[in-house]
Amino acid sequence: MLKFIRILLGSIIAFISLLTRGGQLKRSDDEQDKIERELNNLSIYQFQFCPFCIKTRRNLYKLNLPIKYFDAMNDSHARQELLEQGGKVKVPCLRISNDDKITWLYESTEIINYLNKRFAKVA
Repeated sequence: MLKFIRILLGSIIAFISLLTRGGQLKRSDDEQDKIERELNNLSIYQFQFCPFCIKTRRNLYKLNLPIKYFDAMNDSHARQELLEQGGKVKVPCLRISNDDKITWLYESTEIINYLNKRFAKVA
């Protein structure tokens, strides 16, 4: 019953977020292409109806960041990867690949701050 309530509330939050998310950051085609190449090194592990994941996805939308998502709830491979490489199954989680180093950033506020600092600059 508790799982049903979480999914129901998460669905309502996701729907309201979709209706009220506003516009996306506009960039030139060249700027957007450059950003999208940088995004190849980032991915988000999330649960579809988690309020903190919705908050993070909302920020990604506003920043116009088409990032790769992994559903750690329904994709057992993604869940296992998050556990083995990240150390825990906690979402949202931003996976940052830099050369041979991988950083796992947890907490929606920290993820949003990182993304804003890195991508919110308007040229």
